[in-house]
Amino acid sequence: MKLRSLGTHDGSFHADEVTAAALLIVFNRIDSHQIVRSRNLEVLKECEYVCDVGNVYDTSIKRFDHHQAEYKGDLSSAGMVLRYLLDEGLMDEKKFNFLNQSLILGVDAYDNGRGTLEPGVCSFSQVISNFMPAVYDAPTQILQHAFGQAVDFAVGHLRRLLERYDYTQGCIESVEKAMSKKEFGLVFDQAMPWMDLFFELGGERHPAQFVVMPSGSHWKLRGIPPTSRDRMKVRRPLPEQWAGLMNEEFQAVSGIKGAIFCHKGRFISVWKTKEDALKALKKVIV
Repeated sequence: MKLRSLGTHDGSFHADEVTAAALLIVFNRIDSHQIVRSRNLEVLKECEYVCDVGNVYDTSIKRFDHHQAEYKGDLSSAGMVLRYLLDEGLMDEKKFNFLNQSLILGVDAYDNGRGTLEPGVCSFSQVISNFMPAVYDAPTQILQHAFGQAVDFAVGHLRRLLERYDYTQGCIESVEKAMSKKEFGLVFDQAMPWMDLFFELGGERHPAQFVVMPSGSHWKLRGIPPTSRDRMKVRRPLPEQWAGLMNEEFQAVSGIKGAIFCHKGRFISVWKTKEDALKALKKVIV
């Protein structure tokens, strides 16, 4: 057996085995140059990991296929590998849930025929499919190169997701502190990814309706969504008379000299200073 190797099927490829391979690379289980694409069982037998081929799902021998009739679950090889990494202690339950919710559930669903096509919406699985050569009978060498490009893309996407996750988790104390005041406005002295943490910490039951936070060299006053799933909505919109205003006109209508801009959707506004944004907050929560 070749240690740190992965076997998967040759021919056309899909997001599940591409993502499974990327997960094993990112969590340092395999090396990208040791990925073998074949349906020859004798060749696959030499691989430490085998995904999406072989008709065996058995984590004890690192086999992750979901096509056999006896497997009745909803996982694809991507979901199988993610759960294996959790069981091996390579991530905790929280990180597992993050990756599952932000990527893997969709890959599993799409590969198992449960995903839906929506006009104008491109899923991760569709992006991976677009790495396939346009010509159906493309030579093996072209397919191999395309598969490698798809895996590299998936590795980069996963690493960026995890980098964002780690940074967000590092902000949890600041969000907890702001929420502990139980006020209608959350005020942060530095820009940070607050929204996921807010809802993770019970934000749906929190009274806050707005966030005040730096935005580049200015400050923003932003409405808070009612739930984590309704992110295009806000609990309370900014005043109707502010909608779409800028600079002098906005300053005149709001009565605040530091007014810069209010989006016509009334979910966000921009102010020159923190004091200006706090004045605006007082006006909108009365």
